[in-house]
Amino acid sequence: MLDRPIRLLQQILSVGLCLFTLAEVNYPQLQPQSQLAIFAGLGLMLCFLRFPALARFAAAWPSRALDLALATATLVVTAFVVVQTEPAFESLWLGGASLGDRAGVEHPTDYLIGFLGLFLVLEGARRAVGPALPILSLAFIAYGLWGSGMPDWLFPHRGYGIERIVGQTFLHSQGVFGTALKVMFTYVFLFVVFGAFLELTGATRFVIEYAQKLLGKTAGGPAKVSILSSGLMGSLSGSAVANTATTGTFTIPLMRSSGFKPHIAAGIEAAASSGGALVPPVMGAGAYMMLEIVEPQVTYLQIIQAALLPAILYYLSLFLIAHFSAHKLNATAPQDPAQGADQDSVPKIGDDEPVGLLEGFIFAASLGSLILFLLVGFTVFRSVSFAMAVTLLCSVWHPRTRLSIRQVLQGLVKAAASGIALVAAAASVGIVLGIVTLTGVGSKLPATIIPLAEQNLLLALLLIMTSSIVLGMGLPSAVCYLLLATLIGPALGDLGVVPLAAHLFIFYFGLMSMVTPPVALAAYTAASIADSKIMQTAVASFRFAMVGFALPFLFVYRPQLLMLDVNGEPASWLAIGLAFGLTAFAMVPLASSVTGFFTERLSLVRRLVLAVITLLMIFPTVGTIWPGLPISPINLLGCAALAVVGWLFSRSRGAAPTS
Repeated sequence: MLDRPIRLLQQILSVGLCLFTLAEVNYPQLQPQSQLAIFAGLGLMLCFLRFPALARFAAAWPSRALDLALATATLVVTAFVVVQTEPAFESLWLGGASLGDRAGVEHPTDYLIGFLGLFLVLEGARRAVGPALPILSLAFIAYGLWGSGMPDWLFPHRGYGIERIVGQTFLHSQGVFGTALKVMFTYVFLFVVFGAFLELTGATRFVIEYAQKLLGKTAGGPAKVSILSSGLMGSLSGSAVANTATTGTFTIPLMRSSGFKPHIAAGIEAAASSGGALVPPVMGAGAYMMLEIVEPQVTYLQIIQAALLPAILYYLSLFLIAHFSAHKLNATAPQDPAQGADQDSVPKIGDDEPVGLLEGFIFAASLGSLILFLLVGFTVFRSVSFAMAVTLLCSVWHPRTRLSIRQVLQGLVKAAASGIALVAAAASVGIVLGIVTLTGVGSKLPATIIPLAEQNLLLALLLIMTSSIVLGMGLPSAVCYLLLATLIGPALGDLGVVPLAAHLFIFYFGLMSMVTPPVALAAYTAASIADSKIMQTAVASFRFAMVGFALPFLFVYRPQLLMLDVNGEPASWLAIGLAFGLTAFAMVPLASSVTGFFTERLSLVRRLVLAVITLLMIFPTVGTIWPGLPISPINLLGCAALAVVGWLFSRSRGAAPTS
């Protein structure tokens, strides 16, 4: 009875959310807190209407009535914030002062609205991203309330009353309507809309089909198609789960049809999709978040230069893993899934309409214009808005790509659906950040890490890595980076590490949480497509993404991989080339060790030998062979060992009897 009106309401709210964000980011008319209140309000209303309180009762009318009631409450709460903030409603301000000016002397109605608002944010996050983030937010609220009774190792403070906490986390601009939601509003959500328009024009389908034509007939071609397409598309979407669901629907059945086992196919797709946000120039909007957070400030060009070589190394390792896996599984012969297969099981890229150079031109024009606008000095939000306009303009020249008004509206609805989880998660993270600011734990935690780093930098990095992975298990990677950068950011500049390397370190491990058991969300998504066992798939994706766990340590100790020297200045091309060449060379024994294949199947002992050789080749530079060059005698020993082992393997293979 309520389903049809609710679906219509969802569509209206979705279009409204996208249009409001595009208009207000580019041509602001409201106060910053009002902007974020409307953004959060529309997102949370969609969240309550789209995600039921309990899936088993989703269709029952009491459940739908509850959803409508919570959506209405969200409207009331956020409208209150807008009315009490905007000068146009000054006659309605309680006590004659705006909400911001009432800080510390709030009206009882403010607290009532604040309580309700916190509940709605926590419930919305629970529905959209699961229980982990709301539990974390509640833990921080408890810390704010009862901090005076905490033991020394939990950073005690004097404790705050519930009214102060409500004011800090919801009513003012340091909590829900703070940095996390601002970044989502200003940067990330626009890229979600941008990606939706690229998909509508067929540009993203072109990426997969072009990769298929380019690599489909090579050894392990379908796996390489998955890796290339996931890397290109993941850079735009920034969501490992969405990337896996989009490209995996086609690439996983294709890999299975060519001989890959289900969990192997799913693991490769999950690992490739999780690394998409590492790829410049977009990095899933990660580059633009760093523009706001990294201190001292860096330019967009510095960020994408620093991210380029590690991204190449990550995907090089995946290509080698796919290549060796194909030979090991005898999946080298390309197979057309349309031949000798049930037509209903043939994987399809999307629409039945073919794609060609026109869609490729749209993709290149869209991405190229985005980079161009950024490089000539436009702001990030203005650049992505102009790039969307270029996408629409390029699409009108042919009926195949031309978008009707209905299709544009459908794209906006889809974009809003993809962004709901980000809005809810960012609002909930705002609660954590509000408590961090209130209690000062944001300075106490770095004060603990810095002495640790002075004694052992590796131990401090391991602590940061663990925090990033644990938090990332329940958060979108962008939100995880925001949270960790805020908590640990003040300490990063004092660790003796290049600041950009430290921030990329956090960013990498937030993404790697998507393939880290037991909560590997990208692997879970891939497993559902491949019909494989969840934990088996998660372990496979973890193995294939192994280099993603090594690279952050490598570029911290060897910043030449980021095109920087140890002082954060541009490194020499010789140092960059040596660091990159050595690490790229080390990807060969790493991939062989992970897959168990080099020139033939490898025993466990041989795999362990190759793993040790990899460690020798990438070991941090200690006692360089020449001042300023990032190569040590240990690295040369690893290279020599690889040459000897490769020669021995080839001899043993040549001496083996042939049948």
